[in-house]
Amino acid sequence: MSAQSPVLPSNYTLLLASLRQRIHSAQTQAALSVNRQLVLLYWEIGREILAQQTAQGWGAKVIDRLAQDLRDTFPEMKGFSPRNLKYMRAFAAAWPEEPFVQQVAAQIPWFHNCVLLDKLSLPSEREWYARKAIENGWSRNILAHQIDSQLHRRLGMAQTNFAATLPPPQSDLAQQILKDPYTFDFLGISEEAHERDLQRALLDHLRAFLLELGLGFAFVGSQHHLEVGGRDFYLDLLFYHFRLRCFVVIDLKIGEFQPEYAGKMNFYLSALDSTLRGEQDQPSIGLILCRAKNRIVVEYALRDMSKPIGVSAYQLTQALPESLKGSLPTIDELEAELIGE
Repeated sequence: MSAQSPVLPSNYTLLLASLRQRIHSAQTQAALSVNRQLVLLYWEIGREILAQQTAQGWGAKVIDRLAQDLRDTFPEMKGFSPRNLKYMRAFAAAWPEEPFVQQVAAQIPWFHNCVLLDKLSLPSEREWYARKAIENGWSRNILAHQIDSQLHRRLGMAQTNFAATLPPPQSDLAQQILKDPYTFDFLGISEEAHERDLQRALLDHLRAFLLELGLGFAFVGSQHHLEVGGRDFYLDLLFYHFRLRCFVVIDLKIGEFQPEYAGKMNFYLSALDSTLRGEQDQPSIGLILCRAKNRIVVEYALRDMSKPIGVSAYQLTQALPESLKGSLPTIDELEAELIGE
């Protein structure tokens, strides 16, 4: 006879879920701890190489010999290639202060730090992207994409009337979540596309679109229906932002911004707040995305609007120049070498 399954207590499912969560959390913390120790080790090695280069005039051949000797001593460990030792040296030169390494640089994986070294030369920009990577949990590829799209120059740059229509804590946060311009180079559509083509392409690439919008956006729907005075109106795209705790309406325009767009968005937000906004929700926010805009025209159009509205441009192709390669090897080259060891 086969053994019968035991009768489980009523709270077993909740207990199992709780234990799984604790185990996953412990695994994550253990992985983070290992990463911190590895990054700190690499920084210490890099600092020592820098010191010896200064004091003894070490050249490339000495680093090559050091790499070989370390690999012979620790054959089970990857990461002691000449290329990676050069990254360690560059890493220590970029971040000479150990407290910063412990508090920031060691909180992201080693290859994230290599991306920062490869793509950025200014310490302030490296620190900005390192902190954003920690805050948003970016993968290495996403970090590289955000650097290539020059996120630090676009975030918080939308023209808005938030300071006049939202209380200070909400207005500051709302300002920081909007970009100008938005980069939609992942869509693969032509400059002659119509508004419906743009909307359809964004929905087809929703994951990439959410990444470009940023942390906190949740998709609610497209062509969201509003009935006002017996007439039907439709919102292009509707999102909810969990940090702002409000709905965000996005109106897509294929051409240049026109003043009447602000009045239409003001109307949409009034209707949405009356029909969908809950007691715990903050006032809804509107974002008008246009192919181009005149800053003076936008400023006048938003000046006397009662609802919080932002206006940003978007790019269908990447107009920014590619980052220049440095003297260090690329991350892909480094990873290939490490895997092949």
